[in-house]
Amino acid sequence: MTAANLDALALVLVMAAYACGGGTDYGAGFWDLVAGGADRGARPRALIDYAMAPVWEANNVWLVFALVLTWTGFPVLFESVFSTAWIALTLAALGLVLRGAGFAFRKPTRRLAQQRRAGATYAISSALTPFFFGTVLGGIASGRIPVGNRAGDPVTSWWNPTSIAFGVMAVAGTAFLGAVYLTGDAGRFGVPDLVGYFRRRAVASAAALLVVEAASLAVWRWDAAYVFRGLGRGWALGFAVLTVVATVGTAALVGHRLRWITRITAVVAVGSAVFAWALAQRPYLLPTALTIEQAAADPQTQRWLVAAALVALALVVPALALLYRLDLTAQLVAEHGDEPAEPPEPRIPEPPPHQHSDPRE
Repeated sequence: MTAANLDALALVLVMAAYACGGGTDYGAGFWDLVAGGADRGARPRALIDYAMAPVWEANNVWLVFALVLTWTGFPVLFESVFSTAWIALTLAALGLVLRGAGFAFRKPTRRLAQQRRAGATYAISSALTPFFFGTVLGGIASGRIPVGNRAGDPVTSWWNPTSIAFGVMAVAGTAFLGAVYLTGDAGRFGVPDLVGYFRRRAVASAAALLVVEAASLAVWRWDAAYVFRGLGRGWALGFAVLTVVATVGTAALVGHRLRWITRITAVVAVGSAVFAWALAQRPYLLPTALTIEQAAADPQTQRWLVAAALVALALVVPALALLYRLDLTAQLVAEHGDEPAEPPEPRIPEPPPHQHSDPRE
């Protein structure tokens, strides 16, 4: 395997890591958005705040990693995508900023109206940001991003049937991941009624994800023919099947005692979808227009980039693993007024008297 192919593989791995890690964060924001009014949504939002606070935005390291790999290893690809689909990418970047600001400011803000505005900003941006990222991938898959600086249409390159399908699928995938992880967090923090609450949403979002994927195939058949044909052969087909199996398995197991199993299967489901798409358009980075070898920087740059990627992964992966380990073992304390010496207890409002707390619901 050439250095260019190794760098392309590293890029896909990083994109899958961001889709799974960052997708979980976006998914939590999606469920914050649809939790209901101030009274009805108080308990789910309190759990979301508490579960996310120690680790939120840590997964953006994968986004930075992907950008570095692209502009260094495949500068022609970077130039083509960012100069053509700049509207969608600008909206996604704006969503990242607003999302972080909304989450950061809604807790320390004392006025209720300001808290609601900050919370709404965080929640809406959590849904729109993955949508816009997905539309760019759809523009790539459908061949609407040509090779060259500003060579394509800045609107239709990301606003087209395939792009919309990719965007909706990205939102559905993040909602699925968020619901699965929040179900586990509710069980970890001993909030049984919220286990049932998020389990129902995990099952519903798994079903929605499967429906969206099936509908997307129908769209790709006529609007992204090369990728559609690629999904029917080799490793791409295997990963596509694995996506369906892992999604169904997660829906069947979510809410049970072995929370870590459903987290793994949910990650497998979303990560496999990324690999299925990437392998379906292989050897092209821009289908039928730009191959991996054509887009690659000079061989010496590619070799150094492989070495740098290995070093970066060796540093980032253990650091993030330690962060998650500390969080899952209650050794990190969110800004909720807890004493560091004691395991943190989430301050989640009590359910109203008429609300059931049976986790089987």
